[in-house]
Amino acid sequence: MLAIGYNFAMAHINLNKKSFFNNLDIITQVTSAKDKIAVVLKDNAYGHGLVEMASLCQEYGIKKAVVRNQKEAYHVKDFFENILVLAEIPDTPIPNVVYTLNDINAIKLFPKNTRVEIKTDSGMHRNGVSIDQLENTFTLCREHGLHVEGVFTHHRSADELSTEWFVQEQNFKKIKEKAQEIAQNMGMKHLRFHSQNSAALFRAGECLHDMVRVGIAIYGCLDVNETLYKDKNVDSLKPVLSLHSSKLSSRILKAGERIGYGGIYEAEIDMQVGNYDVGYADGLLRNGSNNFTTPQGHKILGRISMDNVNLDCAEEEICIFDDANTYARSCGTIGYEVLTSMREYIKRSVV
Repeated sequence: MLAIGYNFAMAHINLNKKSFFNNLDIITQVTSAKDKIAVVLKDNAYGHGLVEMASLCQEYGIKKAVVRNQKEAYHVKDFFENILVLAEIPDTPIPNVVYTLNDINAIKLFPKNTRVEIKTDSGMHRNGVSIDQLENTFTLCREHGLHVEGVFTHHRSADELSTEWFVQEQNFKKIKEKAQEIAQNMGMKHLRFHSQNSAALFRAGECLHDMVRVGIAIYGCLDVNETLYKDKNVDSLKPVLSLHSSKLSSRILKAGERIGYGGIYEAEIDMQVGNYDVGYADGLLRNGSNNFTTPQGHKILGRISMDNVNLDCAEEEICIFDDANTYARSCGTIGYEVLTSMREYIKRSVV
């Protein structure tokens, strides 16, 4: 039987271990304890590679993780002591995994004996039960045989120059006090409380509860208001991911000739150009077309194609970007979108 293979070796991603450990060092200093860190590895670890980043986290000594669904939890279950799933109700719970209860009406859908954390709405108004629903939520969880282990919330404006972060923290403080009272009346063990994402952690400058959920900061792409985060050590975070590609072809583009779809770039003089094997099908956002310069100073010429990008050079291999936030600004978006757009099939190597 003929085996058909696909070679995606032309574009590849490098993951900088030194930068990643630098970021974890900084976060550990802010939290004052490594055990308070829960790394957010959802959506293929923000495009960095789920298993690759889980392995590095284990090497560093991180014991808690946050993922999106059961599939992600299964792939990293052997790397961590405790994993929180944000958005899936399991048919069969994994032993060291805790599942998020996002809605009081979902309680009846969880299998009996599932470990859960209650998501609460402190002001984002997206997921979570309200403080008025809290006592009923605990009661229904007990009646349905669910084991409540924690209560948490999520900030919507921690990185913005407004009072909303303070308001949500005050709301969560009230939620926390009420949850502790309910748990005590029910004879429950200590609950785990957490509210801080990356932006909220650095804004507070300390861990305010039992743990923090850090995502974009561990990847070195926390992009925040410079005035608000002055002297917060955010500038010391270093990007972990860089995107590289190999040359498909090269040519001399003569003065007056145009290149690529639509011919939106026209050469002013005779120039050397190269075509590289990466494009928007691989996750390189098309909005960077004709509008981005690589870390080595080479310009993207014309439109990014599905599988190709043209640059004003002919090097055998090129680094397209080594800071997702920089590329994101050229595309009018945020680093999160650039990172999570990186396709899973692209080879990732720890360097």
